[in-house]
Amino acid sequence: MHCNPTRRTFLKGTAATAALAAVGTCSVAAWRAEQAEAAATGAAKIQGASLCNGCSSKCGLIATALDGRLWTVEGMKEHPYSKGTLCGRGHGAAQWAYSDGRLTQPMKRAADGSFAPISWDDALSEIGAKVQEIIAEAGPEALAIIQDPRPSGKYYSKRFMNALGSPNVYTHAAACNLSKESGIQEATGAQNFSVDFPNTKMVVFIGRSYGDGIRPSSVKSLAGAAEGGARVVIVDPRLNNSGVFATDWVPIRPGADIAFLLGIANVLVTRDLYDHAFVEQSAVGFPEFAAQVTEYTPEWAEGICDVPADTIVEIAESLAAAAPACAIEPSWRAAFGCAYQNSFETARAVCAVNALLGCWGQKGGALITSSPKAGDVDPVKFPEVPKPAAKRLGDAEYPLALSGTGTNLAVLNGCADGVIQGVFFYNSNAVQGYAQPAKWREALSQAKLVVTIDVQMSETALASDYVLPECTVLERLELPEFIGGKKHYVALRTPVIERIHPETRPCDEIFTGLAEACGVGEYFDFTVEELADAQLASVGTSLDAVREAGIVELADPGFAFGTPTFKTPTEKFQFASAKVAEAGLNPVIGYVPRLVEPAEGEFFLIGGKQGIHSHSMTLNLEALNAISREYQLERLWMAASDAADLGIVDGDTVELSSSECSGQVAVKVTERLKPGVLFLPTHYGGTSPYLTRAQGFGLNMMDFVPLHLEPGVGSTMSQEVAVKVRKVEG
Repeated sequence: MHCNPTRRTFLKGTAATAALAAVGTCSVAAWRAEQAEAAATGAAKIQGASLCNGCSSKCGLIATALDGRLWTVEGMKEHPYSKGTLCGRGHGAAQWAYSDGRLTQPMKRAADGSFAPISWDDALSEIGAKVQEIIAEAGPEALAIIQDPRPSGKYYSKRFMNALGSPNVYTHAAACNLSKESGIQEATGAQNFSVDFPNTKMVVFIGRSYGDGIRPSSVKSLAGAAEGGARVVIVDPRLNNSGVFATDWVPIRPGADIAFLLGIANVLVTRDLYDHAFVEQSAVGFPEFAAQVTEYTPEWAEGICDVPADTIVEIAESLAAAAPACAIEPSWRAAFGCAYQNSFETARAVCAVNALLGCWGQKGGALITSSPKAGDVDPVKFPEVPKPAAKRLGDAEYPLALSGTGTNLAVLNGCADGVIQGVFFYNSNAVQGYAQPAKWREALSQAKLVVTIDVQMSETALASDYVLPECTVLERLELPEFIGGKKHYVALRTPVIERIHPETRPCDEIFTGLAEACGVGEYFDFTVEELADAQLASVGTSLDAVREAGIVELADPGFAFGTPTFKTPTEKFQFASAKVAEAGLNPVIGYVPRLVEPAEGEFFLIGGKQGIHSHSMTLNLEALNAISREYQLERLWMAASDAADLGIVDGDTVELSSSECSGQVAVKVTERLKPGVLFLPTHYGGTSPYLTRAQGFGLNMMDFVPLHLEPGVGSTMSQEVAVKVRKVEG
């Protein structure tokens, strides 16, 4: 199906304007008049550079404060992710500083489940005593932390846990992009890659939408490629908001992307359209892959993914004609970040098609670039923490999971089994967004200690014994953020307004206080300023220089187009992997089916992002919540033909049910969805009474999904679910 709406309409206006208008508290004209009046009265105006916290991209921003109060935020022009633009969630996230829903003091849960304020001294003292009790009874390996990586958080959380002697440090990745990055790493040795959009002739997106999971530079790159005549193919059950840049929409059966990719690979191999030189010189395992891929004909693929065989052939031939200036885009969470039983293998299949096209490292193709990092710092001032003796929980069962992330569902199972007795969460709402909220609550109730560090009273905070309030992103200094690519940069999150609530603290102070209370304070005898300056000195700059500029370009990494040296055990692209074989899976890239198939009368259920939200994190913010309500963004999408069959019209209330849960929500009837599929945005269904705007608004998709763990990697398989839907009468 072809679509070609006006691309420029997508970029029309600004997210800030939309946010102001949606709140309804003032018109844009009134806001601009107030801004001009404030400037005319001589209000003290201060500008500062920092990094957004609306999502994990950490785009550069410039904030302006008038008389100490935040006034505006805008994208930093020099930052490679923002390039002068801040998305809607970035503007909305700035509201956290003044939000009525933020945490302002430490809280302790009582026996009846209620929370009451507690002093920092008492909270840290009690937490420290319980940590030491757990270590004495069960060892440090009974402790764990889950954190959503942020510049300071990813350093301090690991250092804190390792100082206690625990190896159990996890990120949110098992509920995000663990399968995808683990699969890419097994094939290429790198965890991710990018597309050279300025030079590409054709790019295929598998489920991912730059127009919904917005990083401004990504949207601009895609828009530039489209304007330059590149063919942009979206393979997705839903015509997502990147459709304004697309030449083709290929509706596909959810969880069957791997069959589509293997069908393309079959055409490239059996019709001799692949890059022989790359395969012969830079790859291993091709003979085994080629023998296996002969089974995956376009007709076979059509029977699984419901994409016509002729379409698969045409796309494969078009890619071959465009090669090497083409690529299958790497995706993120989307269709195979952590979604299905075959997500890891789908990521490997993406890499395999790119290998057959010979596009690795080529102009217009798939680029593996390098990233900078801090060098060595003074070992006396910043002593190295001893490596824990124990192995991280879950690594043995899921050996293909990235070493830097781990399988955080091991914490859930560990709590349920009594192996994990103390859990810390930093900037993570695992209870609401990772997998099966009811099972998380039950598991955490078995632990002796649960501590959450956050800016708001999330569902995970409600399941905790202690909740420690972090100051918001615009009120704190963090460690340097290193940025890779064709060029290398280092950026800095700096405070642009004074701390509003004196009982909130930045994470470095929180972890330092925890360490001292737990008896390992000797590893934290430095300030964040001292460590940041030392890290920056190791790459040739300084805290003052980066604080002033916001971002500094580092030494030229020497990027050049050309076939890369793959950092795999074989130093070549791997169509087959010995490590995958050791994990008990097929070493050769091949077909793996999805796990759950709908029965008669059931639907596939898929989820995804909207451009103004980051899952459950941003829904309680005033402007962003107002936009969601104004445009009814919480609605369940249903294909028009399915709605007609069920007697449902746009705006009707329906009941959605699975083996795990049922709930009611309004429906959006649309032609932008493949029949047999339902789409539910992943930001809604909050249950925390402290987050009054988010509570009870919409449905939480993770309530409906049975708890599964993907073999080899331990991801959540977040879309392995079949559901029923019925119209609610009256």
